[in-house]
Amino acid sequence: MAFVIGLVLGLGIVALGGGWLLGRWQVRRELVRTHQRAEEIIEAARHEAEALKAAKLAEVEKAFKAREEELERRIKRQEEKLERLEVRLLKKEERLEQKGIELVRAEKSLKDDLQRLNELIAQGEALLAGERKRLEELSGLSAEQVKELLIQQVEEEAERFFAKKIRQVKERVEAEAEREARKIIATVIQRYAADEVESTTMSHVPLPNEEYKGRVIGKEGRNIRAFEALTGVEVLVDDTPDAISLSCFHPVRREIARLAMEKLLEDGRIHPAQIKKQVDKAKERIAQRIKEEGQKALFELGIDTMHPALVELVGRLSFRTSYGQNQLRHSLEVAYLAGALAAELGLDAHMQKLAKRAGLLHDIGKVVDHKVEGSHSLISAEMARRYGEPEEVVHAIAAHNEEVEARTLLAVILQTADALSAARPGARQETFEAYVQRLQALEEICHSFPGVEEAYAIQAGREVRVMVRPEEVDDDMAAKLSYDIARCIEEKMQYPGEIKVHVIRETKFVETAK
Repeated sequence: MAFVIGLVLGLGIVALGGGWLLGRWQVRRELVRTHQRAEEIIEAARHEAEALKAAKLAEVEKAFKAREEELERRIKRQEEKLERLEVRLLKKEERLEQKGIELVRAEKSLKDDLQRLNELIAQGEALLAGERKRLEELSGLSAEQVKELLIQQVEEEAERFFAKKIRQVKERVEAEAEREARKIIATVIQRYAADEVESTTMSHVPLPNEEYKGRVIGKEGRNIRAFEALTGVEVLVDDTPDAISLSCFHPVRREIARLAMEKLLEDGRIHPAQIKKQVDKAKERIAQRIKEEGQKALFELGIDTMHPALVELVGRLSFRTSYGQNQLRHSLEVAYLAGALAAELGLDAHMQKLAKRAGLLHDIGKVVDHKVEGSHSLISAEMARRYGEPEEVVHAIAAHNEEVEARTLLAVILQTADALSAARPGARQETFEAYVQRLQALEEICHSFPGVEEAYAIQAGREVRVMVRPEEVDDDMAAKLSYDIARCIEEKMQYPGEIKVHVIRETKFVETAK
C-alpha cells in the first residue's frame, strides 16, 4: 500500500515536472517566434521607409531639376535680350558717330562759306563806297541828300496818283454800294412783315366773386404776404373790381404768379402751403413753356440742332422785352432779316444758316443770370462759344453792338439786321425800357450784398423786398443790411421820391413726433 502511494506520488511528481518543463519549452518557443515576427516587422518597416525616402528624394530632385531648367531658360532669354539691346546700342553709337562726323564737316563748310561771304560783302561795300564817293563828287550832293530828294519826288508823285485813283474808286463804289444797299434792304423788308405786341407790367386774374379777395388776403394778410414772398410779384386787390392785379416788371415772375393765382382761385383752398405748392407747379409749367418756345423758334427758322442750354435761353427771350419790343420776336425778326440779307448778297446756304443762328442768339445775354458780369453782347457770345456754336457766329454776336470790331461779312450782316429791326417804326418804346432797367439795377444792387438770396422790386420801384439766408444773416445783421442797401441805392441811383428797403429773414423749425 505504501508502495503504491509512493509510486503514485512519484508518478505525480514526474508528471508535474514534465508538465512544467513542457510549458517552459513552449513559452520559450513562443518568445522566439514573437521575436522573429518583431524583427520581420522592423525589417519590413525599414525597407518601406527606405523606399519612401528614395521616392521623395527622386521627386525633390525632379522638381529641383525642373526649376533649374526654368531658371536656365530665363537666364538665356535675358542674355539674348541683353545681346539684342547691346547690338542696338552699338548701332545707335555708330549712327551718332556718323552724324557727329557729318556735323563737323557741315560746320567746317559753313565756316568756309561764311568767310567767303564776308569777303564778298567787304568787296561789295568797298566798291559801293567808291561809287558813292564818285557820285557825290559829280553831283555836288551827299548820298543822304540824293536819297532824300529821290524819296521825296517818288512820294509826291505816288500821292498824287493814288489820291486821284482813290477818289475815283470811292465815288464809283459809294454810288454802286448805295444803289445795291437800297435794293437789298428794300427786297428784304418787303419779304418780312411782323406783328408787334406791346408788353406791359400788369396782369389781371378774374375772380369768381368779391368774397375771394378776402381769401387771397388771408388772416392778417398772411396769404398775400406768402404769395408775394414766393413770387416776387406785388398783388393789388382793390384796384380792379372782380379781379386781382399782379404787378411786376419781370415777365417770367409775373406769368408764374398769374398761373399760380388762377389755380388757387380754381381750387378754392388758399393758405401758405397750398400757395407754395401751386407756385412750384407754375414754375414747372413755365420751364416747360420756355423749352417749347425755344424749340418752336428753331422750327420757324429751319434750324436743325442746337445745344439744349441755348434752346432754353432762346425760350426765355419770349418773356423778355427791350424798349417795349418782345425779345424773342425781335430775335426771330433779326434772324430772318440776317438770313435774307445773306441770300441777297449771294452767300451759300451754309452761311445763310449761320446768319440765322447768329440773329437768333445775338441777345441771349439779356436773359442770363444777373450774377454774370459784362455787356449782353459779350455774354451772348460767351454763351454761344461755351455751347459749341461756330466761331463765325460767336464773332458776329460779339460785334453786333460794335463792342468788338466786325472782321467778317457775317458780323456786318448781323449789325444791319439788328439795326433794321430796331429802327422799324413802332417797334420800340424808350420810356418802358428805361423803367425796366431802373428796376433791374435796383435788384442787382441788392444782390451784390453777401447773404442775399432774392430781391424783388415792387410798387413801381418805390419798394424793394430783400430775402436773406437766415443761416448767414442774423437779426442784427439784417437791420444793418437794410441800412447799407439804402445808402448804396442813394449813392448809385437817381430816382424820384423815396425807396423803402425791406429785409426779410424767415426761419423755420421742423421736428418730427414719433
